[in-house]
This record gives sequence, C-alpha cells and structure tokens, in this order.
Amino acid sequence: MGVSFDLGTPVNTALFLYILYSVQRIIFPTTSKPSTIPNEFKAGYSWMPKTHPPTVLFKTYTPKTLEPFNGVDDGRILLAINGTVFDVTGGRNFYGPNGMYGNFAGRDASRGMAKQSFDIEMLTPVDQPLDKLTDLKPDEIENMKGWIEHFSSKYIICGKLVENDAI
Repeated sequence: MGVSFDLGTPVNTALFLYILYSVQRIIFPTTSKPSTIPNEFKAGYSWMPKTHPPTVLFKTYTPKTLEPFNGVDDGRILLAINGTVFDVTGGRNFYGPNGMYGNFAGRDASRGMAKQSFDIEMLTPVDQPLDKLTDLKPDEIENMKGWIEHFSSKYIICGKLVENDAI
C-alpha cells in the first residue's frame, strides 16, 4: 500500500545525489572572484540611441497650420481625426507622400477614416471650416472611433485641431 523510497536502484541513487548536490549549491554558493574583469562594457552600452528623438510639444493646429506637415522633404507627418492630431512620422511608408494614405498627411482625415475611403474627395479644403461630420451613420462613427483608438495606441498625440480663425 505505502510508497517506499528504495535507494537500491541506480536511478533513485543518481537522482538523490543530484538533489543533494543542487541543494548544497543553493545553500553554499561559490564565492570565488573571476580571474579576469569583464570588459564588454568599457566602450559604453550598445543600446543607447545615436541621437535623442525630437521632443514633441502638444500644440493647437488649424487646417492651414497642419497642412505643411505632409512629409514632403522628409519632414514630420501629422494627421487629424475628429480634432485629435497624431504624429504619424513613424508610419512614413503609409502616410508619406507616396504612401497608401498619403493624401491624409497634413490634413483632417476624419471623414475618410469613418467611411473607409482614401479618396481625395473625403478631405475638406484647408480654407473651409472643419467638417462637422453630422451626416455620418452610427457605424461610420464607430469606425472612426476605432481608428482613433488604433492611432492612440500606435502614434503620439501631439495636438488638437481647431477652426482656422480660432487661434
């Protein structure tokens, strides 16, 4: 009935000795000093960035002041969705001048994101008032909120978008 431990078998004896050795190493670790001093970090840490990333300030933008941030000449790329301005420079392949969503760079992309349309007609001209989005259907509003959530988790929020005459 009872389980007994028999040191007579070679496997049990080997396991018992291994456990004893392991316990001894934990209780009495070796304290010998290394014969040579490690030198792999003498030149400094390799994970340090070459330059510090530029500081991003939270600013208030208008359609006219947002427009220059379209990624032309390797500049910053900003876009706005429902009044929130995102720095999407890290996604230059998507939002840069030749990117799939390049027409949103430096613009209010709210309507295009809501309607899942990347056509130029989705953009309000920069000299016009901001698009109030009052004609959007509930599923389009949810779609836009999904994009805002996606951008918020992936890119830096760097400002808010207001009417041209608000500043």
